Amino acid sequence: MIPEAIIDSHVHLFPDKLFRAIGDYFLEQYGWRLIYQLNYRDCIDLLIRAGVERIVYSNYAHRPGIAREINRWNLQVLGEYSNLFCFAAYHPGDGDALRYAEEVMAHPRTMGIKLHFLVQRFAPDDERLFPLYELVIEKKKRLLLHVGTGPIGNEFVGLERFTRVLERYPELSVNVAHLGALEYRGFFALLDHYPGIMMDTAFTFLPNLPGGYDLGIDLLERYHDRILYGSDFPFLIVSRDTEIESLVSLGLSSRSLESIFRNNARWMTDHC
Repeated sequence: MIPEAIIDSHVHLFPDKLFRAIGDYFLEQYGWRLIYQLNYRDCIDLLIRAGVERIVYSNYAHRPGIAREINRWNLQVLGEYSNLFCFAAYHPGDGDALRYAEEVMAHPRTMGIKLHFLVQRFAPDDERLFPLYELVIEKKKRLLLHVGTGPIGNEFVGLERFTRVLERYPELSVNVAHLGALEYRGFFALLDHYPGIMMDTAFTFLPNLPGGYDLGIDLLERYHDRILYGSDFPFLIVSRDTEIESLVSLGLSSRSLESIFRNNARWMTDHC
């Protein structure tokens, strides 16, 4: 069984107007109707009622010129809730990007920066990002990266481009979203060489959806201390309980369930 109190390491929170626009985009582009049409406070309240003791949320800037304002909002939200931790927004097309990144990362519960290469349409090995990587290392923060090819890919994502970054910055601390889907085996192999990498489970254990994790439990048991439970809430097209039930049904050991659902993220948030 999972711990009574869990930590969700992959939650999306945006200002309400922007969240509604993202929901409309998902429906128009992918035919995905998000079932949780909530404002950000209701999202937080729902998770707390469900037994989530710490919420690690993120947001991203889909175009230049909006990240600073999103990060002002992030600091407001962190001031409202003591159990929230944030991966903040960034866009390398902003002239003041490093300045606002340093400002938002000064907050003790800012974990670091979120980059969503699929949506933001630049690649992890884009040289404009190198100063950010160096700043994250200097400040002992982390990155949350949507860098895999699933559930949808384009020319900006994939294991090869991410590996180039690690070869240049092997000391980077990175959370890889979605267990690196769809290149699961290749991303798991990175864990043996780069101790700063962790991976989250978001979207990868939803039953009857193509592209889910399908490599069995041996890898999950072997790397139980490098995996974080993440729900992708509220960007979901099925109930958040469905993925939890699917993950638990694999028959993982109690040690692994404790690590994945709480202990790994507790360590991560205690050391941000």
